[in-house]
Parts: sequence; C-alpha cells; structure tokens
Amino acid sequence: MDLRPISRDVHAFQQPVTGEDIQHIARRAFGKAARLASAVELGGGMYNTTYRINLDGAQESFILRVAPAPEIQFASEHELMRNEYASVPYFAALGDLVPRVLFADWSREIAGRDWMVQSHLPGVPAPERLGAYSRDLWPGFFAQLGQIAGRVHSVRGPHFGPVAGAGYPTWSAAVIASITEIADDVSRLGLDAADLRKVADIAAEHGKVLDEVSEPRLLTGDLWTVNTMLDAHSPKPLITGILDLDRTLFGDPDADWTIRMATAKHDERAAFWDTYGPRRLSPAAAWRGLVYEARHLGSIRLERHRLNNPDGVRDTYQSVAAVLAQLA
Repeated sequence: MDLRPISRDVHAFQQPVTGEDIQHIARRAFGKAARLASAVELGGGMYNTTYRINLDGAQESFILRVAPAPEIQFASEHELMRNEYASVPYFAALGDLVPRVLFADWSREIAGRDWMVQSHLPGVPAPERLGAYSRDLWPGFFAQLGQIAGRVHSVRGPHFGPVAGAGYPTWSAAVIASITEIADDVSRLGLDAADLRKVADIAAEHGKVLDEVSEPRLLTGDLWTVNTMLDAHSPKPLITGILDLDRTLFGDPDADWTIRMATAKHDERAAFWDTYGPRRLSPAAAWRGLVYEARHLGSIRLERHRLNNPDGVRDTYQSVAAVLAQLA
C-alpha cells in the first residue's frame, strides 16, 4: 500500500493512524477481500484526520475521516463525528452536494477512535481554486453559498442544540449550556473563562429574549469558503460540494457561523444576501447576535489554543470584552 501521511509534531492535535489500521478499516468497511492501493492524508482541515483512499482494482476514491482520540476532545466538541452522522438525513435536500456516508464505526476497536468512510466529492477545495478567478466573479460564489445556507436553514428540527442527543426544550437553555461548556473547557486549559461565564449569566438573565426564537432550524455550524469544493474546470466558480458538517445544531439561523462570516465584511460576500434573503435585525435580534458572537469567540479561543497560537488566544479576550460592553 502507498501510504502518504502528513508529517506532524508528536504533540500536534491531529495525529495519523497506522497503515495497518487503515487496512483494517478498509476490510471492515468493504469486506475481508478488500485491499488498499493507497491512503493519502489530506490537509486543510484542523480537527479530524482525513485520508483519500483507493482500493486495488477500483477506479473510485473514497474519503476516510478519523476522529481525534476521545480523551483529547473538548467537552464542547464531544463526539462531533457522531453529530455529523446524525445530521445526514436532515441534509437530504442538498442531494449530491454532501458526501454519502458509506460506513461508520463507533466501536473504537480500531485505533481507539471513531471513523467513517464517505464518498469522494468532485472538485477542488475552494481555498485552492477561488483565487484563480477574477474578483468580479466571486459574487457568484457567495450567491451560491447564500442559496445553500437558505436551504439548510429552512429545515426544522425536533429540539434545540446539537443534532445528536436529546437536546433542549428552549433556545435559551441550549445557548447557555453551549457557552458554559466552552467556558468549562477554557478553564480546564488553565485559561481565564470569567468573561464567557459573564456572557452566560447575562444570557440567563435575559432568557426571554433568546426564547423569542421558538422554532429550531438546522444550522451548518461551520460552513464557509474552507468547507466548499469548486468545479476544477468551470469558467466561473461553481460549488460542487460542502464538507465537514460535524458542528450542526438546531436553533436560530442567525447563530450560524455562516451568517457571522457573511456579515463580517462588506465586499463580494454581499451577494450572499441576494439568494439567502434580506436580513432585518430587530433590537432583540441584534442583542441575540452579540451573545452568538461571544459564543463564536469562545470556540475560536479553544481552537487557537489547540493550534498553539497564544497571540490569537489573547486577542479573543479583547473581542469578548467589546461584546460585553455592548451587552451590559
């Protein structure tokens, strides 16, 4: 087998699995006679360890994603791969834009980690392809993202909170629990989480404003440019797939990462709203947006710590302080 891992520091969060484990995975997923021709680790993602695998005698490639070891996962990111698996039926309306799950194994008998095998989506990662187009074509890309996000946000859910699990009966309960989990993770790292706990307290004090959101809708959790694939040969940006939908939840569409990114700058991404629909912010919605921003910043703090970016971690404290000044 041609095994091509990415060279990583022994202390890096993402860690490879052995060639023997990958062969074992292939036999479990495709049958005892399956033999791997190659396994190439893919970069780009920052959480799961991902391989493009090929079987002897097969033309089609597959994607193997291996979750981090359970003991190194943050509580606020607990079993994200299982959450993605539970989300699959809710993404049915997106058809072949999302990969098919061909096999999933939560037994942890191989490498002590969850893993799944998915279909290989056509195209090239958008970060590698979008820059090849002139910027006057970029609005078309963001218009497609707006249409996709709108379709996702139209899906109704049975509860608030992560797709997997029992969830919460109210949006305020889900938001407060999420911020508290993030704060607990920050504290376990030895970092100051007082600012995030203050946000959780304010959210609890004004829970009725959060609970104006009474219908849970599906949120992608992480969809933006880095999670999209583009056609390799199209004369203009054409989205062929979306990836890594493991942070899905049910709640207020305004709380989605996609909406945060769409509003972050006034540039070509303004075309997002042409297909998604106009955004009309009431004072209550604007206030909720501040709470959501604090939650996003808490997650960013954790990710920057995981990536050994202390300056980035420090920056989040200033950003949360700015949010708190507006919430107070």
